Amino acid sequence: MVKVKEPTLTSKISDFGLARRFKGYETRVKTKNVVGTYGYIPPEYAVHGVFSVKSDVFSFSVLVLEIVSGMKKREFSSHEHLDNLLGHAWRLYKDGKCLDLVGAPLLDSCVVSKVLRSIHIGLLCVQNHAEDRPTMSSVVLMLGNDGVLSQPKSPAFFTGPELKLCAHTRQEPSVNNVTISLTGR
Repeated sequence: MVKVKEPTLTSKISDFGLARRFKGYETRVKTKNVVGTYGYIPPEYAVHGVFSVKSDVFSFSVLVLEIVSGMKKREFSSHEHLDNLLGHAWRLYKDGKCLDLVGAPLLDSCVVSKVLRSIHIGLLCVQNHAEDRPTMSSVVLMLGNDGVLSQPKSPAFFTGPELKLCAHTRQEPSVNNVTISLTGR
């Protein structure tokens, strides 16, 4: 469980509860009943019902990126592109503009190097493939030191240029006129 403070400073308890489904010896489980909040569940679980010890890492990291940005993943939108919050964070990371992700209240009171490191770690934790994500114990170590971090790949559920291209070349829908006649017996 993680205690989270919203912008209103109201304390909340968040639970990345997929880990509770594991037996002590399991590292990966498959289920037919996908539960959880979309936007926080990893792609392998959302699509195939497969979750592992790396599933909660994904969920945790979405929360980290939300806290840093001050925006909820599901409510995020940009007038510049069609990316979701993860895609937006990735775009800014690639462009060397990670500070643009940081919400104003945090930016005024943060240690910039720590926030930039949190964004970098956050992107490592939302990788499309579970095997590319660090374990939670590795995340704790990365957050607690200043060691060199590996380079993240594009995140899961990333809305990239393909969708943007389709959105800009989309034609207006046509109107179909249909007449139906019913004759009684």
